[in-house]
Amino acid sequence: MILVTGGCFQGKTDYACETFGIPMEEAADGASCPLEELYQTRLLYHFHEYIRRLLEENLPFSVEKLKAENPEIILVTNELGYGVVPMDRFDREYRERTGRICCQIAKEAEKVHRVICGIGTVIKDG
Repeated sequence: MILVTGGCFQGKTDYACETFGIPMEEAADGASCPLEELYQTRLLYHFHEYIRRLLEENLPFSVEKLKAENPEIILVTNELGYGVVPMDRFDREYRERTGRICCQIAKEAEKVHRVICGIGTVIKDG
């Protein structure tokens, strides 16, 4: 499992596709793909939106299940914790849950990359 993270509109998906040699057409969009796609795709971008969809449908997420069923996946996600704290209760829960899930994934991931202005830095390797 590889995690690519960074701020909004920083070029994370392009970076991930180029770095790992995955055509954009083969990547899945977490904002709109079928939920089961997470366990089949090689690269899922907008992972934070995938988590939002799970929360909206009151569905669980398991890092262990993902690791067991799709251990080679590359997840691309926005860092949500650096911005303004949302006033809406659901949005605060979503922000916190996303951060905690990404921390779990980063802990389990083989590699973690952070992208700023289209430039990636490996912050975990191994």
